[in-house]
Amino acid sequence: MACAGCGTGAEGKPSGCKSNGGCSSGGCNRLNVFDWLANIPLSDSLAPFDIIEVSFNNGSRKDFFRNVTKQFLDKGEMVTVEGVSGFDVGQVSLTGELVKLQMKKRRIEDTPEVKKVLRRASNEDLHRMGENKTREKEALIKARAIARSIGLEMKLAEVEIQADGRKATFFYTADDRVDFRELIKLYAGEFRVKVEMRQIGARQEAGKVGGIGSCGRELCCSTWLSDFKSVNTTAARYQNLSINQAKLSGQCGRLKCCLNYELDTYLDALKDFPEDADSIETINGVATLQKRDIFKNLMWYAYGDSNKQYPLTISRVKEIRQLNKQNIRPDDLKPVEVVAGKPKETDLGFADVVGQISLRSLEKTAQKRKHKDKEKQKHKQQQQGAKPAEQPAQQQKPKQQAQPQQQQQPKPKQPQQQGPGKPQGPKPQQQQPKQQQQQQQQGKPQGPKPQPKPQQQGGGGGQQQPQNRPPKPKQKQQK
Repeated sequence: MACAGCGTGAEGKPSGCKSNGGCSSGGCNRLNVFDWLANIPLSDSLAPFDIIEVSFNNGSRKDFFRNVTKQFLDKGEMVTVEGVSGFDVGQVSLTGELVKLQMKKRRIEDTPEVKKVLRRASNEDLHRMGENKTREKEALIKARAIARSIGLEMKLAEVEIQADGRKATFFYTADDRVDFRELIKLYAGEFRVKVEMRQIGARQEAGKVGGIGSCGRELCCSTWLSDFKSVNTTAARYQNLSINQAKLSGQCGRLKCCLNYELDTYLDALKDFPEDADSIETINGVATLQKRDIFKNLMWYAYGDSNKQYPLTISRVKEIRQLNKQNIRPDDLKPVEVVAGKPKETDLGFADVVGQISLRSLEKTAQKRKHKDKEKQKHKQQQQGAKPAEQPAQQQKPKQQAQPQQQQQPKPKQPQQQGPGKPQGPKPQQQQPKQQQQQQQQGKPQGPKPQPKPQQQGGGGGQQQPQNRPPKPKQKQQK
């Protein structure tokens, strides 16, 4: 994984990267090398090695240059170096003593013919390189179309343009030799650059393109693998893998390079198994070897007539082999019982020391909420269905409720006429509203009733009371 601040900062150094672009994970650059000798101090008499390793095109190509500027260059800096009839811009990938080991590995000698470092990359150099790099995608599309029009059986994988734009390298793959003399003339006239054709293999092409393998990681050829060794199907047989080309081949169409990673371990483990035990004889017949299990140290045999396989230990196979040399056939193979089931996992238990809520309590609360929501929906549906029938009664309710409010309003007291022999008993004030409710239940619509008129005092002292006013309580007569 790349760090968050791998953008180019001042003087070409990566901004925010404490290791100056030299991540040990290889996220900042393809085919990255971790400089494990960087922190080892040199003696005073020794001078630092003056040759550095520079990577181009995001690490897909590397080359060595002599630092004649006598400047101390850190890993990750952008430098301007000598190119073909011009200059090129690359990134410093290695410095110091580790460069000697890389040159020895690639069989490159320290000669005066090694190209030189011109200077640190300036802003103009970086700007010019960015403009020419944007032309690479269009150049690749046009180059494929031109090669197809001529009828050449080749596949262009990548186009790399030099930083100054004077040279272009075309990487291609082909099964046979290709005569591209006419193609170079067309490319030179179309792109106005010096053309170089370089043939690569299918694995190098996969390394330049990149991708994710079946293991879920980036391809080995695009991250760290630089030497491609031959891979045979015998490596799969030693590891007891099924010979299936779809599973054993990688994205390049060749056998996976990772088949060789564990091959040495399998070969060391197979030394304990007997080599001359491909077939053993018993009274029941001849049993042939089917496979070797190096993890359990077992050898599986089967008779020719049946498909049933019998696992035998190494010591038992050696014992039967010695008996067969003495022309003795044992009665039985004495196979070992192999348990195919997985081992039982011990339940360590769980202690709720943090006060976590169990899932059962959450499920119960969710069920209660769902039940309440359903009841609310049913209640709303019932109310919506009963609304049309209750509308006339609801329209009369505010008018009927207004009458008691008017009756409860205080009235100015008036002198009452008292006469003997006319007792008046008090009547309940809620009698009239009860009668109105009974009329509503019987379905008799009532119109708006006239409001009580204010009392008028005439010359004769007579009183006019409203119709719906209840009688006043009886008062004591004055003697």
